[in-house]
Amino acid sequence: MANDPYEEFRRAVACPDQKIELARAALTIAAGEYPNLLIAEYLSRIDLLAAEVAERIGQERNVYRSIAGLNHVLFQRHGYRGNRSEYFDPKNSFLNEVMERKRGIPITLSVLYMEVAQRIGLPLLGVGFPGHFLVKYIDDEQEIVIDPFNGGEVLSTDSLETLLRQLFGGNIVLHADLLEPVTKKQVIRRMLYNLKAIYLRRNDFLKALSIIERLLILEPGSADDLRDRGAVFLKLECFSQALADFETYLRMAPDAEDAVAIKEQVVNLAKQVTQIH
Repeated sequence: MANDPYEEFRRAVACPDQKIELARAALTIAAGEYPNLLIAEYLSRIDLLAAEVAERIGQERNVYRSIAGLNHVLFQRHGYRGNRSEYFDPKNSFLNEVMERKRGIPITLSVLYMEVAQRIGLPLLGVGFPGHFLVKYIDDEQEIVIDPFNGGEVLSTDSLETLLRQLFGGNIVLHADLLEPVTKKQVIRRMLYNLKAIYLRRNDFLKALSIIERLLILEPGSADDLRDRGAVFLKLECFSQALADFETYLRMAPDAEDAVAIKEQVVNLAKQVTQIH
């Protein structure tokens, strides 16, 4: 697998979920865009951020002191913040660019926040809140929801309801399921879905293909991602590959809502492939 462009990503996500290093996995995604990326260098920089936080909070630690230290170092001292003006810039989804530019979207800032927190002994979990990724601390007595996109603000129930209204205009009601923690692989998947959507919106099909390949490494049994790869192959006029993916999709999801449309694509592609050969 020496020539496998996804080898580092495979290694980063191959272990059990609790052993995945989120920062490393995120940087292997970025390495697809930046082939000369020095992953170890950025991991060392995260270590240094954690050392700054540890020095700031001292020996008498509790969860709120740790959060305050994290917020001071990341958002006040180093100036990390949400990139509202260029929200859909793909650079916001690459952890190396976030660390260089000190700008990001909720999920990449959350990954950085969680990774620094983990290094100071503060266990935080990702929260797949609709439209706006968050993190949370949980112990036997309390749950604390934090928004790294907005300077590490601790969110009350009222704040969460306000955020939902801003995002969805009252069409979604706050309930406990929206604050359920997600696995590390789900965090990585959401990062990849963001990039896939950006590249497809830009008609950058080669880069979209690279992202979908990573999604299929993460979840080989994903029928939807297989269908989407077929659609990208079709855009790239790789007809045999598109046909193979669509046929596999129909075997995996024969009752899918789009099964009839995909069957029509299969018929047309089968004719094209026959003519080509």
